[in-house]
Amino acid sequence: MARTWVLLRGLVREKRHWETFPEQFQAAVPQDTVITLDLPGNGEFWQERSPTRIAAMVAHAREQLHAQGHNGPYHVVALSLGAMMAVQWLCQAPHDIAFAGLINTSASRFSPFWQRLRPMNYRRLLREAVFSRDTVRKETAILEITSNMREREFLHALAEKWAGYAASQPVSLSNSLRQLLAAMRFRAPVALPDSVPVVIINGEGDRLVSPSCSRRLAAAWQLPLKMHAEAGHDLPLDAPQWLINTLLEGVTDSAV
Repeated sequence: MARTWVLLRGLVREKRHWETFPEQFQAAVPQDTVITLDLPGNGEFWQERSPTRIAAMVAHAREQLHAQGHNGPYHVVALSLGAMMAVQWLCQAPHDIAFAGLINTSASRFSPFWQRLRPMNYRRLLREAVFSRDTVRKETAILEITSNMREREFLHALAEKWAGYAASQPVSLSNSLRQLLAAMRFRAPVALPDSVPVVIINGEGDRLVSPSCSRRLAAAWQLPLKMHAEAGHDLPLDAPQWLINTLLEGVTDSAV
């Protein structure tokens, strides 16, 4: 039976930031449908106001899918802030989801703020990724913090490309801060519905969010944890084929 995969990106990112990952994923599951969504304030919705609650982001995503004619249940692949959305979605409408892969995410119930956003990045993120008006410098800083397995020349070229995204569909400072507030105040449940298979996926080289956050979630929720030894926070960029294989293995294992 054909499946519908929904890809959710992270803080101040849009669906174009997946780069070639959706196409690679689609090639691996030609019988399925792979969908990428933008959040309010990002991408095609850049002129909208970002919610300060994860639940409102979930409502927007569900509305998008319904408007596109999709009814679920969905296989959700979610990174960072997107994974917080997936957790919220699982709690409020578990019948909507058939499977979830939660990548490099965290929650205040299980991890302190200095692990959810590692202190070694504070100064650079504020100086270059938040307040800088040089978009190439901003995107370079983000990529150098979130990616471990790409050459410097590749990252510089990608930063220029991402600066183009920012020029065409800019995320305002206000919306950036509103999304950050939503992430910081998100409080995960003590347990997830046991009716939906979920896999926690982690890049052990993540320099933005401590890998211990994923380990704590997996332990608290008694879920399988899949770890890539070298990949950073942007695991779909660093190790796309490994991630695809891990997700498909997770679906297969849950069906056994």
